[in-house]
Amino acid sequence: MVELAPSLLSSNFSNIQADLDKLKDANIKYLHLDIMDGIFVPNISFGFGLIKSIRKNNDFIFDTHLMIDEPIRYLEEFKDSGSDIITVHYEACSDLNKTLEKIRKLGLKVGLTFKPKTKVECILPYLKKVDVCLVMSVEPGFGGQSFMEDSLDKVRNIKKYIDENELNCLIEIDGGIKTHNLKRVIDSGVDLVVSGSDIFSNGEIKDQVFKYYKIFNS
Repeated sequence: MVELAPSLLSSNFSNIQADLDKLKDANIKYLHLDIMDGIFVPNISFGFGLIKSIRKNNDFIFDTHLMIDEPIRYLEEFKDSGSDIITVHYEACSDLNKTLEKIRKLGLKVGLTFKPKTKVECILPYLKKVDVCLVMSVEPGFGGQSFMEDSLDKVRNIKKYIDENELNCLIEIDGGIKTHNLKRVIDSGVDLVVSGSDIFSNGEIKDQVFKYYKIFNS
């Protein structure tokens, strides 16, 4: 069963809870949180305070994507803020094994992702240590970018490796996903689909989510 993880970054920040209530009404389980530090990526988003404030009244699985340099420095704070999954970048960690192990020791689900120019072969050896592998289908750092078609080949390669090695690892994809390319994305073998602007931009959040569900089940 494919799950949808709407990206909070595209929500209406002047009335976030109203948008989150609409996601609840649409039976959304995952909420994707994009954290940017202005160093690893050329943009800044939000941090611990916002996550903690929305954690109080929401029981989504907080799927936290850290686009920050040396994320090991802040793992405890993200746990304390309410994160359930922490995904770090291959390129951002000077000691990736230590970073992944620390997330696990904190009792959280472990995620790993990589920039589009990084070869999939760099990621494969770490998949036995993670719960989620996030494939970026845009350059990380900004919403609203166009979908990179070659990301589907990466998904298929990762899926093949997971199946051949009987690993318990979900595949997530994030970036430029819309209803018009969603079927191809699903057919490539993903388990979690992140979508931001396509879910939130027109205000009809619940209706848009149900369009995704219909394609998931087609």
